[in-house]
Amino acid sequence: MQFKHLIVILLILVTSALNAQVTKIFTPVGPPGSTQQNQENNKEEKYEPKKPSYTLKRYFKSLAGRDSMRINHMWLGSIVLPGTAQIYNREYWKLPIVYGSISGFMYAGYRSNLEYMNTGDTKYQTMRDLFYVGAALSYWGSMMDGVVNYKYHKKVLPARASLYSALLPGLGQAYNGDYWKIPIFYGGFITCGYFIYSNQNQYLRYKDLYNWASQPGSDYSGKYSVETLKWYRDTYRRYRDYSIIAGALVYVLNIVDANVFAHLQDFDVSDDLSMNIRPAMINPINPQFAYNQSPSVGIKINLTF
Repeated sequence: MQFKHLIVILLILVTSALNAQVTKIFTPVGPPGSTQQNQENNKEEKYEPKKPSYTLKRYFKSLAGRDSMRINHMWLGSIVLPGTAQIYNREYWKLPIVYGSISGFMYAGYRSNLEYMNTGDTKYQTMRDLFYVGAALSYWGSMMDGVVNYKYHKKVLPARASLYSALLPGLGQAYNGDYWKIPIFYGGFITCGYFIYSNQNQYLRYKDLYNWASQPGSDYSGKYSVETLKWYRDTYRRYRDYSIIAGALVYVLNIVDANVFAHLQDFDVSDDLSMNIRPAMINPINPQFAYNQSPSVGIKINLTF
């Protein structure tokens, strides 16, 4: 009797296992977009490998010519170490020019600064400042040269337009052919610069007056009280900060505009808007629900926009 019970239990277990396997094999998969199909896709996507990030090792492999590099990675590398953009572009002959100009101007500025400290002559101070400006321009020129000579298969590269406008506002618009925008952005820069200069002068004026009037035993006899001077000081300082923020926004907008309109270079924005009407033979969409299954004479309208 116990042997029969054991046989029954084994049969139940084997039947359950076979039923689970058959159900798994013949479970229907839903159509695309259904909940069942989405669940299957989610299971598959869970095990997809992630794309490798751009590492420092890959950057040096790109400099060695064994890998490619995006223009923004090349530009960032040239900020940290000038001349790397020329190495990636295979323009090695420019390296002595880059490092020679930067180091030469820096050394000349250093020597002029020593002469100014020893003699106190403002002539050496001016020379020092000019030499340091020359070093900064050489550094800037190395980055600009790398961006200009970056090789790309398309005529217009949005990242290049953005970097152009970042390095020299308005150059990205010229790269896109939007020359009429350049006066607008420079007008914004000039306006913001004027308000920064004006508000800064007013801030310094009322700051000095407030410091004078707020000192104990001061002989200040102006028409404004100490509280009024403080209010004017804080107000012009706030206006100056707002003007700086406005100038930064104009600069960022200049970069964004260059990038967006570089992306739109491949977009068809032609003015060819037309409508063509002509007679045509029209077949029924679904003959099953049509009274007449033969083609009918009608009018065909084509819109071009």
